[in-house]
Amino acid sequence: MIKVAALQMISTPVVQDNLDLAAQLLSEAHAKGAELAVLPEYFCLMGHRDKDKLSIQEPLGQGPIQDFLSQQARSLGLWIVAGTIPLSTQGSASTDTVFNATLVYNPKGECVCRYDKIHLFQFQTEKEHYDESVTLKPGENPSFFDVQSLSGETWRFGLSICYDLRFAELYRHYASHHVDVMLVPAAFTFTTGEAHWEILLKARAIENLAYVVASAQGGEHLNGRKTFGHSMVIDPWGKTLSSMGLGQGVVMAELNRADMLDKRLQLPALNHRRL
Repeated sequence: MIKVAALQMISTPVVQDNLDLAAQLLSEAHAKGAELAVLPEYFCLMGHRDKDKLSIQEPLGQGPIQDFLSQQARSLGLWIVAGTIPLSTQGSASTDTVFNATLVYNPKGECVCRYDKIHLFQFQTEKEHYDESVTLKPGENPSFFDVQSLSGETWRFGLSICYDLRFAELYRHYASHHVDVMLVPAAFTFTTGEAHWEILLKARAIENLAYVVASAQGGEHLNGRKTFGHSMVIDPWGKTLSSMGLGQGVVMAELNRADMLDKRLQLPALNHRRL
C-alpha cells in the first residue's frame, strides 16, 4: 500500500501567493497520511501572458521555487512531484524558451528525478488560442523513479505532463519498464478537459493496467483562462478511487499493489503485445 495525494490549485500571476497555497495543500496532504503528493502543472505561475514564465525561470538546482520545494519535502518528510516549473534551457537564464519541467523531491529534500514535457500543446478555436512552442522547448526523454513505501513495497512512478496524455506511446513505454503509477500534472483547458480528460486518464490506466494520479488546475484564473480541474486517482481497472470537481483542494487515495498485480495476472494483456 501507498497513500498518494493529487493537489488541485487555481494558480495566479503572483508566485509567492501560489507557493503559499502549495505549502498549505502539501501540509494538508501530509496530515492526511500522504507519502507522495503531486502538484499541478504551472502550480507556481499562471501569468497574464505566456511569456511571463520566462521571467521566473531557474537553472536546475538554483532558485527560490526549487528551494521552496526542497524545504517542503524535507520539513514534511514527503515525496513531492512538483507539478511543473520553468527551467532554463542553458546553464544560465535564457530569454526566449524554457523547459516545462517536473522535478521530484525525496523526503530528504533532494531532487532525484526530472522530466521535461515532450509534447507541446496547440489548440485554436474562434475564442481560444494556445501554442506552447512559442515559449517552451520540448523535452526528449521519458523519466521514472522508484519509491519505497512505509509498508516496505517498491513502487515505480512514470512522469508525464498534461498534453502528453494524448500520446499513448509514452505510457506504453513506461509499462514496458514496469511502471506501476502514471503521474499526470496538468492544466487542461475547460474546453478540452470537458470533452476528453477523464476518458483519456481511464484509457491510460486500463491499457497499461496501472494506477493514474492526475493533479489539475481547476477554475477561472486571473488571466482569463479557465481550467477543467477534476483531479483524480484511477485504478488499473479504470475505477475512479477519488476525485473532485472545480476549486482547490486535496484528492487522497490508497494504492493497493496486490490488487494491481492480481489484475495483471487475470488479464495479462501487457504480455500479449505484438507490435
